[in-house]
Formats: sequence, structure tokens, C-alpha cells
Amino acid sequence: MDNLLNILSNLGSPKIMVIGDFMLDKYVWGEVKRISQEAPIPVISVSSEDVRPGGAGSVVNNLQTLGAQVLACGIIGDDDHGHTLMNIFRSLGIDIEGIRIDKSRPTILKMRFLGHLQTAGKGIQQLLRVDYEKTHVISENIETQLVSYLNKTIPGCDIVLVSDMNKGLLSHSLLKTIVTISKKNKKIVIVDPKMMSDYSCYEGFTAMTPNRIETEIATGIKIDDIDSLYRAGIKLVSSLSLEYCIITIDKEGMFLYSKNGNGKIIPTVPRTVFDVTGAGDMVLSMFGMIVGSGYGFEDAALLANIAAGIEIGKIGATPVSKGEILSELIGGKSQMSGKIKDTGVIQGILNEHRKKNDKIVFTNGCFDILHIGHIEYLKFARKQGDLLVVGLNTDRSVRNQKGPTRPFVSETERAKMLAALEDVTYVVTFDELTPLDLIKAVKPDVLVKGEDWKNAGAVGKEFVESYGGKVLYAPFVEGISTTNIVSRIIERHSQMGSMKDAASQIQ
Repeated sequence: MDNLLNILSNLGSPKIMVIGDFMLDKYVWGEVKRISQEAPIPVISVSSEDVRPGGAGSVVNNLQTLGAQVLACGIIGDDDHGHTLMNIFRSLGIDIEGIRIDKSRPTILKMRFLGHLQTAGKGIQQLLRVDYEKTHVISENIETQLVSYLNKTIPGCDIVLVSDMNKGLLSHSLLKTIVTISKKNKKIVIVDPKMMSDYSCYEGFTAMTPNRIETEIATGIKIDDIDSLYRAGIKLVSSLSLEYCIITIDKEGMFLYSKNGNGKIIPTVPRTVFDVTGAGDMVLSMFGMIVGSGYGFEDAALLANIAAGIEIGKIGATPVSKGEILSELIGGKSQMSGKIKDTGVIQGILNEHRKKNDKIVFTNGCFDILHIGHIEYLKFARKQGDLLVVGLNTDRSVRNQKGPTRPFVSETERAKMLAALEDVTYVVTFDELTPLDLIKAVKPDVLVKGEDWKNAGAVGKEFVESYGGKVLYAPFVEGISTTNIVSRIIERHSQMGSMKDAASQIQ
């Protein structure tokens, strides 16, 4: 575990080529309240829409989030969806010189309709997916342009990734050329393969990452135990001259097999699966990031397994940050430490809660010596919504606010104690004197403050109310505070000292 933490904490910014089928994912969110009178189908009352890079674009998005330098190579159509995708890539700082326009096809669009079903409470269910695509093989002219680009750029890359979704880009000849250029320049090249029975087009790749079903179709071997995994791994590695084969096996994790005959199952951490979309993209991304940074395939497999586990807890193809993976690694040691998040990570987590219509409550404080007043305060806050995010002043923030003798308890200990409370969902530390920046990052539905702030002007009140959020004031437990507790300790200590002095005089 410490080795993985060290790797993740010290990742550089590898230069990674991503070649594959780029597409735009569109998500239409809404609530289902009734069945249509025209047909036995649900009616969605649309509340919001958003677009994200899909397919190879999801890999690009993942890598950029992890800190890589990314070069994208593929095709799009000459249309609004293609322009939208390119604008997203530009905003991410992706090198898009290798993306060509193919006027014979549209930019691939996958539109998903997701409803909050009344019969499922707050659960989200994908109700329909509509695909806009043409998947004929690319022209010889476009392939020539792409090959020219790859010959020019692969020598300067650290690793090459191929995302093949069988959309017409990656012809047999282009795949062979990618392998030839990569080997000529001594570059590792990894492919996430399409579903087909003949994998001969992938011969010579360094590694591939098929899932269970893809492996069964390509090898003819039913994957149902460790023996079948070994047999499938041996067949793929030997027949395609691979160095490694990584077979993802759903909730069981993944199986890493190398050409030297070593095989290893890497189990996943059991978790709720919201959506498997993007899990394969995340595996390919993590192998690119870790191996591209100079680490081994086994380390990459361990980290890819963790990242994919986080991914399936999200809706749609959504990037996973290093901070989230670090939190998972640390959180694996104890449930309470898994509640402690940084600002960047909590924003992504809360976006997923919002998609489930969860009401987010925020409060903050120093929580120096945890006492009954704090417990009652947090219970009040938690009752105002579905989850409670607690902003915690760092040690420096407490010193700036309360003086050089505070805090009595370090921020690490304070965070762990808060995380151990059932009413607290997440803990996020902040270094500023006030929590305003953190409140803006969390954007809570409800902001809870102590009743002493009612007339003083609660920090964040104007911001929260600007978008329709509420500010509520929690009652205090009379006579209980950290200062009072410390004063009583000092007073009793002094009394004990006086009694000892008196006793010694009597003796």
C-alpha cells in the first residue's frame, strides 16, 4: 500500500498518445412522474443536459485529469458535435493536431436519457440510449494523413494507447502501422480491443485490456474460474506475441498475465455500482499513466483496479482524480479516514450526489476538543438534508483565528474524530480564515451555522441564498464550549495542586 501511495504521489506528467474512436456523450437528466398515454413508455421531465468526451475522448479526459500531456489522434465529422468536442479538448489543453475531419460521417454522438424514477425513490436509471454514427472504414487519404502524423509524433511520446470501439477508424492496416512505428521507436503500446472473434489485428502490441466477454469471444474459452483465466491469458499472449494481457473480470477485479507465465488476480473492493460506462477507459488510462511514468505493469494493474472501482460509482464516463485514488488508498485502511477529502475531490463526489437529487448540507468549525455541544450541533445539521459536509479549520487557520496556543488537538486527529461520527458524511479541511472559498466549492443546498451568527452575518449566507439555498441556525447547548472545558480542567488542576500542598504541610 505504501508503495502505491508513493507512486501516485510522485507521478510526473508523461507524454501520452491516444489513438482511437472519439465521440461525444450527451446526458439528458430528468424526473419520471408518469407513463405516456401514447405508448407504455416513461415520460421524462427534463431538468438538465450536459456533454462529455466519450470513447477515446474519455481516455483523453482521464489522462488530462491525472496530469498527463495528451496528444489525440483520430477523426470527427464536420458538424456541431465535432466542434463541441474540439472546444472541450482545447479547454483541457489537449494537443488535437492529430484529429482529422472526415466529411463522409458524423461525429459519433451517444445520447443517454436518465430518469429519477418515483418507483425507485431517488435512484437514477438509464431509460434510453440513442446513437448517431456511421462506422465504415476510413478512406485511404485520411489513413495516410494519420500515419504521417504518427510517424512524426510517436518518437517524442512516452507511451501509446489505442482505444478501439470498432467505429471504422482502426483498420487492420492502421493497427499494424501503429505497432510498427511504436516498436521502431521502442515505445510501449497498449490497446483496449473491440469485441470480435479474430484478434490477429492486435498482434505485436505490448499489452491489451479486454473484458471478460471480449476475452471469451476472442479465445472461445468460458471464463468462470482461475484455470480458465490462465488458459485465456496464455492463448492471447502466445498467439498475439503480447508481453501482458489484462483481463477485467467485473466485480471480481482483473487478471494480469505476463508472457513469462505469471498470472495474478487483483480483487476489487466491493462497492455499489451506479454505471459501468467508462470503466474500461479508466483501466486503459491508468495503465498509460503509470507505465508511461516508468512503473511496472503490476503496480499499474493495482492502481487501475482501484480507479475503475471509483469510476463505476459515478454516473457516465467521469474522470477520476489522483486525489480520489489517494483517498481510496488511505480510506482502505479505515472507514473513517475514507470520509476525509480534499476540495478538488469533494466537488466531483458532490456532483454525483446532485445527480441523485441528494440535498447537501454544509457546516464548519474548529471542533478542537470534541464535546456534547458539537455532537448536538452536527446532529441538527445532518437532519437538514441527505448528507453532511463538515469544513474543518486547519491548525494554521485555528492559530490565526484563536491565537498561538490553539488548537489543542491537531487537524489530523480532529478530522479523524469527526469522520468517526455517524452524522458526518465527509470532512474537508480549509486553510483560510473563513470557509467562504470552500462553501463556494461545495455549493450546499443548506448552510448551517450556530445561532450566534444570526445577527453577526454568517459567512457564505449571501452566496448560498443567491442560488436558492437556505441558511439555518443551530441552537447551542448552554454552558458547553472548548474554552469552558479547558478552564474547568485548569481550575481543577489548580485545586488538586492546592490540596496536595495542604496535605504536605499537614504531614
